[in-house]
Amino acid sequence: MSILRGKNVLLGISGGIAAYKTPLLVRALVKAGAEVKVVMTPAAEDFVTPLTLSTLSNNPVVAQFTTQKDGEYPEWNNHVDLALWADLMLIAPATSNTLSAMAHARCNNLLLACYLSSNCPVFVAPAMDLDMYAHPANQRNLAQLEAFGHHILPAQEGFLASGLEGKGRMMEPEDILVQVEKTLQKTAPLYGKKVLITAGPTYEAIDPVRFIGNHSSGKMGYALAETAAHKGAEVLLVSGPTALTAKHSNITVIPVVSAQEMYSAVFEVYATVDIAIAAAAVADFSPTQVAAQKIKKTAAIPVIELQPTKDILAQMGEEKNKQYLLGFALETENELENATEKCRRKKLDGIVLNSLNDPHDGFGGDQNKVTFIHAEGDIVHFDLKSKAAVAQDIFDQILR
Repeated sequence: MSILRGKNVLLGISGGIAAYKTPLLVRALVKAGAEVKVVMTPAAEDFVTPLTLSTLSNNPVVAQFTTQKDGEYPEWNNHVDLALWADLMLIAPATSNTLSAMAHARCNNLLLACYLSSNCPVFVAPAMDLDMYAHPANQRNLAQLEAFGHHILPAQEGFLASGLEGKGRMMEPEDILVQVEKTLQKTAPLYGKKVLITAGPTYEAIDPVRFIGNHSSGKMGYALAETAAHKGAEVLLVSGPTALTAKHSNITVIPVVSAQEMYSAVFEVYATVDIAIAAAAVADFSPTQVAAQKIKKTAAIPVIELQPTKDILAQMGEEKNKQYLLGFALETENELENATEKCRRKKLDGIVLNSLNDPHDGFGGDQNKVTFIHAEGDIVHFDLKSKAAVAQDIFDQILR
């Protein structure tokens, strides 16, 4: 599985003859599992057609700040949205003009606006004639881009469009793919790791219609799964009933309904994972008997006898071998003391504390305010954040 699987790649194409190779590059990226969007300089359209690139990427291709459709007002191509969408930006070919503009923050086309707005890793594949490539100004610009933290994919030796032979050819598409993958593998903190996450509620049947459950939306567990996948992990998401869907292709969702089903699904894979996070709100009790037919409202009020469900997290603590095991605690009183005791009792490596005393916490919301408690005693408090940002904080603590 390529580390590019599920990544959003923004491919910038500038106006050099090497642009004719970019359809092969788009196809290679898509084959590796990446989502690809292409932004071109106006000059690049002289060397490769947007239609070809759009067909291969299955996304619109943009080259101007606005797009005009017949009989309609111009539509703005939002460079900020494109830059924020990208997990990485690849500029290939990068001509002398584009390198200079990047190094000196000259924003004179849409590609450069996207580049200057980006916060993701940037890969640069220069391409030009040999003397131009060797010129001190271009070498200085490449050194400056490398100093910015960008990854330079060095030009190759070979025949050039001028008829000369030397160093200046853009790296071949298949070699670009290999170099990008190798670089990402070195920097992705969870590449090659398997992460198990439980999410959502469980429903414990009373009859074929009714159940005992809770208000968990699953949003925190799904945010954790997306974060782990973007960090390179293979994610197994054991999910109770929820309206959410996993977006990243590195996530395998294992749907369950009851606590018993969640227990079985967890322990089918638990021994194989490196990190396990129990974010699900598992019902503590289930009916001892499930009525075969819907209980009629006209009948006498039934007495429902309950029994404890299996303690999935405690069993994970007992069977823990090499895994890092993280739990969640939702407390209403003596929060730190109770969460710390749960961490110790269930043999966890850490626990995330939610408090129902905070008006921003609880089920269903898009934000959360948590405290991370490490088993060795360190306690880290976080401000109110989106659940996606909380998931990032949690993995920062796990990887600490």
